[in-house]
Amino acid sequence: MQIRLGCFWMIPVCSALCSTACTDPLRRDDYAAYCDPPQRLHEAIAIRLEERSQSPPVSIEEAAADAARRTLAVQEPPESIEIELADVRAAALANNLDLKVELVNPSLAQQAVSEEQAQFEALLFGAIEHLDSDRRSTVINHPALQSQKTSYDTGVSIPLRTGGEVTVDFSIQRFDDQTRPVNRDDRSAEVIDPSYEAALRFSISQPLLRGAGIRTSTHAIRVAKYERDIAGAQTKLAAIRILANVDRAYWLLYAARRELKVSQEQYELALQQLDEARKRVEAGAAPEIEIMRAESGVAARLEAIIVADTQVRRRERTLKRIMNRDDLPMNSPTALILVTGPNPLGLDLDAEALADYAVEHRMEMLELELQLAIDASTIDFERNATLPLFLLDYTYDVNGLGGSLNESVRDVGDHAFTDHTLAFKAEIPIGNEAAKSRLRRAMLQRVQSLATQRQRQLAIRQEVFDAVDALEQDWQRILAARQEVILAGRTYEAEKRQFEVGLRTSTDVLEAAARLAGAQSREIRALSAYEISQIDIAFACGALIGEDRVIWETTTLK
Repeated sequence: MQIRLGCFWMIPVCSALCSTACTDPLRRDDYAAYCDPPQRLHEAIAIRLEERSQSPPVSIEEAAADAARRTLAVQEPPESIEIELADVRAAALANNLDLKVELVNPSLAQQAVSEEQAQFEALLFGAIEHLDSDRRSTVINHPALQSQKTSYDTGVSIPLRTGGEVTVDFSIQRFDDQTRPVNRDDRSAEVIDPSYEAALRFSISQPLLRGAGIRTSTHAIRVAKYERDIAGAQTKLAAIRILANVDRAYWLLYAARRELKVSQEQYELALQQLDEARKRVEAGAAPEIEIMRAESGVAARLEAIIVADTQVRRRERTLKRIMNRDDLPMNSPTALILVTGPNPLGLDLDAEALADYAVEHRMEMLELELQLAIDASTIDFERNATLPLFLLDYTYDVNGLGGSLNESVRDVGDHAFTDHTLAFKAEIPIGNEAAKSRLRRAMLQRVQSLATQRQRQLAIRQEVFDAVDALEQDWQRILAARQEVILAGRTYEAEKRQFEVGLRTSTDVLEAAARLAGAQSREIRALSAYEISQIDIAFACGALIGEDRVIWETTTLK
């Protein structure tokens, strides 16, 4: 019966172990899913957009008649807000999440510096130890030996920037010695009065070759400081890149809004042409096909408005995301009315001088200079690591012994008993290939950094030259587009007058209007590209375009 009860008792235990095998509390929750992989990891889920439509889906035929009205409705946003380029920059500095992520890096690097500097902090230590020893005597029929010792030790250890260490500690030991017979039933024993031993100890340990010297012992701190400056340079580069992207997004939105306006103006011109065609047909001065040609032109301009409006909304959403203002979320219907307009000026820039300026001020070059400093420090450190280890230790002890704690401490104060210990330790590796390999690797790293520095200089100079060429190209594009707009406008007016006297058709007028719209769009894109090219030149030089200084602060914990 007992065996059966034992078996039944094991059944729930085994069941509990099996049920908890996949929910081991010592496991991380991240791995719990692997006990029973969910189906979604092995099956692609289909989605039907028709089922997610907020209104019943409509066919092309049903929506075609309503297209013109819905297209023109985009002209009137429910809300709008005027905003300048400086406002966009300020919002990005205050709210941009990418910038906030980057601003944490210098503080992280500073913590690494503090961590390395902490290696020279003094250490206060203490210890308590109790020993109870019971040993049989080597003499036959001699009582066993029993002793007790309790030790108390406290002191301070101070690392030195020379690579050594100074330690000062004070210890107290209490000894209780007893003898007793081998027969444990015999309670008689000779008890020796307890004794106390106190000691004040001063010791210094100093390496003479490997690990010696301030430059060697502070290598980690120096590298951490260089890496902190590298993090600062990378943060500045990231901030400049983000603000440059803010400016680019602003001018891209400017171009999209202007092109939408051109498309809307073209639609209005097409409507005017349709009205003129109807009047001429009613007057009998033109065939009825002119109305059909004009209506075709009106329909053709709807697509341009739709595409331009979508482009505006996408670029507006990009700018809102970069600004990250609480009152302007990405999905808000509020339209951004851009106040700052382009101010193109013909510039004669010295590309070579700008390239020299860029090489001097780009954060990538500063980063490489700091990396070269790290490499130089690492080479010195690894070269020191190849040296033999010669360690010099000196210890000075002041001892005291007495039947009471006060007596032992009094002996220490009287300097009655002192010890001097001088030790010398040497370690000379045979071969030392590991240390030599680390030294060679550090040297090769510096050679690689020097090659990267030269490569980076050439890349920066090319970037500046390309940006200056792009600026000159965009300036010429502006001039050519401006002349084209003037001539296309005159052609359009001439075609209208010819239509009014019956020498041209509506198709000719609408084609002239389309050429005018094309010229206007090219001028708008050239103006936007010119502003972006200036941004690219400034970024290539490690700066921001404009006269405003931009200052940011790193993120720290209060």
